Amino acid sequence: MPSTTLLTLNDRRLAYEDYGPPTAPVVVALHGHFGRGRIFAPLAEHVSTSYRIVAPDQRGHGRSDNGGDFHPDAYVADLEALLTALALGPVVLLGHSMGGVVAYRLAARRPDLVRGLIVEDIGAVTDDTAVAHPVLDVTDWPTTAPSPDAMRAAIEERGIPDATYFLHSVEHDPDSATWRLLFDPADMMRSQKQAMGDHWDDWLASTCPALLMRGGHSTLLSADMAADMVRRRPNTKLVDFPDAGHWIHDDAPDAFAATVTEFLAGLSR
Repeated sequence: MPSTTLLTLNDRRLAYEDYGPPTAPVVVALHGHFGRGRIFAPLAEHVSTSYRIVAPDQRGHGRSDNGGDFHPDAYVADLEALLTALALGPVVLLGHSMGGVVAYRLAARRPDLVRGLIVEDIGAVTDDTAVAHPVLDVTDWPTTAPSPDAMRAAIEERGIPDATYFLHSVEHDPDSATWRLLFDPADMMRSQKQAMGDHWDDWLASTCPALLMRGGHSTLLSADMAADMVRRRPNTKLVDFPDAGHWIHDDAPDAFAATVTEFLAGLSR
């Protein structure tokens, strides 16, 4: 079982999950919008004997504090503070979606902290010039429900075909005997909008080995964008998952874990 820890960093509470041997090489895994660190538990189980997975709940997510600044630079500052507090680095950064943006922005700013970069299904441009629908409208999502099934139904009624990913961020509230979302929909709207932009300079600024993973059915990373990212950044490998969507770690968990493991093993050669 993972160890869940709460830290106070930059005057905010930040939670993280810690899996695997404490002396093993470290992978810091960053979830995307609406997620939390524990989405990487299956990956941690897959690599449990060889790597340590540190998976924070990023600001506004999971058990970390809600509210405040949601500019990507604020997420990067949290990550830098976490690595410093835990005396980690250089590490491999793995980021899904928005977490991928945070990962490659930190690699650009603090190359001394990053020895490898894994980006799961997000591009170097995240606004409506490259993505048809860069923001998921969650303004009318319920924040509580009588059960997880009721929360799933309420989310899926709002046009989400499968709410499984979002249910990672639903927990029982013993005080009200209901189930509640751990993220605030208003926070998520602000965070998504602030994440939109052209991040080419950050993507191209780092030189460490990088792995870019794209779901074949992704709506957030086009095949053309992925190919351009690999063409323009040396030392970068692209792996496509033809049957997966944006959440490769959920849609193709075994292939995802195997691809990550192969990349990590290559860094040790």
